Amino acid sequence: MVVTRFAPSPTGELHLGGAWTALASWVVARRAGGRFVVRMEDIDGPRTVNGAAEQILDDLRWLGLDWDEGPDVGGPYAPYVQSARSGFYERALDVLREKQQLYPCDCSRAEIGRTASAPHEGDEVVYPGLCRDRDPNRPMKRPPAWRVRVDDRVVHFVDELRGPQTERLDSQVGDFVLKRGDGLFAYQLAVVVDDAAMGITHVIRGDDLLASTARQIFLFETLSLRVPRFHHLPLVVDLGGGRLAKRNPMSTISGLRESGVSAHAIVGKLAFGLGLAGSDKSSSPTDLVEEVRAPCWPRERWRVPERW
Repeated sequence: MVVTRFAPSPTGELHLGGAWTALASWVVARRAGGRFVVRMEDIDGPRTVNGAAEQILDDLRWLGLDWDEGPDVGGPYAPYVQSARSGFYERALDVLREKQQLYPCDCSRAEIGRTASAPHEGDEVVYPGLCRDRDPNRPMKRPPAWRVRVDDRVVHFVDELRGPQTERLDSQVGDFVLKRGDGLFAYQLAVVVDDAAMGITHVIRGDDLLASTARQIFLFETLSLRVPRFHHLPLVVDLGGGRLAKRNPMSTISGLRESGVSAHAIVGKLAFGLGLAGSDKSSSPTDLVEEVRAPCWPRERWRVPERW
């Protein structure tokens, strides 16, 4: 069975980029007669905005999307809120400790920066392994983060839209953090544990997360979990080609609602941009399920319409 999910972070209102991936995930599941899951990724408590989760769910319903499992409807793999799933993440860390693939790191960012390498401007800093072979029972300078020990394997995967991808984690990323020194679990760990536990078969999300995929596949395999298929959609951008600003009311679903734009108008334009419909005429999500044409997924970033 095809199982997809939409996993927003409640750090603000649902914007068009979130609706874009939610609609794509929903249509894939519904056309296959599968399940659609909504999960709130709120593990970064300091960034969570009060009331944002409820507003996101309300906006999704207003657009005409429904879900089989989620924070408000429950399901066999509850809870569907990451802040309530810490026990699952701790158990995954225990598995990695037993495999001797987890170690404490009390390095500061400054210490890492002095010895790390980032060969090209804009590239991620590669962790240089400063604490990899240190005594894990030594006195710590500060509350340690917990890093997973990567090996020299090359991670290969085929993205459904981007095609073949290759990354060697030891030289391109280094041992990466799974739990921060302040006790917060890393996105990389939480998303893997939750996708596996909830039986997600197809991960459909924005291509800003493509760079995380090799790390997640490494964790799936190391924890002996089933690896889903990945599909990274181009991002939704503003009229100037820049990232959407959540403070711009015409970039958020609630802002468009308040301005009088109909749900069907939004769904129709998103569906056309996604290649799920042959025109941008107003339509409901149910209309898209009944479309007989195969999706023609976009290759380029989608600019928000100047007029609705």
